[in-house]
Amino acid sequence: MIAEPMGNVGVDVLTHASARILVVEDDRDITSMLIDLMKDAGYVAEAAGSAVEMDRALARKDFQLIILDGMLPGEDGFSICRRIRASNTIPILMLTAMTKDVDRIVGLELGADDYVTKPFNSRELLARVKALLRRSSYSIPARHSEEPMTFAGWRIDPVARELIDSDGVNVSLTTAEFDVLLVFCRNPRQIMSRQEILTRTHAGSAGPVERSIDVHVSRVRQKIEPNYKDPTLIKTVRLGGYIFTPEVASAL
Repeated sequence: MIAEPMGNVGVDVLTHASARILVVEDDRDITSMLIDLMKDAGYVAEAAGSAVEMDRALARKDFQLIILDGMLPGEDGFSICRRIRASNTIPILMLTAMTKDVDRIVGLELGADDYVTKPFNSRELLARVKALLRRSSYSIPARHSEEPMTFAGWRIDPVARELIDSDGVNVSLTTAEFDVLLVFCRNPRQIMSRQEILTRTHAGSAGPVERSIDVHVSRVRQKIEPNYKDPTLIKTVRLGGYIFTPEVASAL
């Protein structure tokens, strides 16, 4: 499947020119097109045609983002995504021909930060890559005015992008999960619609489907709630969205 042409990339997309991107895709034509697209945008791009090749590449070098095909020979993209996410917070953009909503949701539940279906528009894909890099710890510059905050025994640091529990343990969050939690912490005790959360975390149209917010909220609940099946920190508001209930204070 061939992406729609995007024309001249332009210098405005060269924001993160030193970012290294790993393209995990077994279709040679799509791989070649993606590598050229990323390089034209100023990124350093490498390819892997299978899980084995991907593991070798990750063992040799550090990457700032993975573009991961959902259907690969051997270990498929969904299994790879789950395995990577168990120990690594690197942003993952899943790219697959599976177009059903349930497939998108499964991919996001397994830890993907975004999900794009084939055939895809090259400009949209590049916008999503840029958005993920912008939100990741790699691309966000330290802004010392963004003070660490505390809530319900937790400590969240927007600059270091860390979540620390009451025992001082760093709890791993994906890029999207951290962004969702950070939005809640910056807007405590306010009802926030899914669209509002989506806009604040995924730069509007560059983000995944609105339904993905529910997935990311569910995953955040599993990590911070005393009992995620009966959440008390992030409550669902019927026909409204969500509300973050604890008091949030400066950690300084």
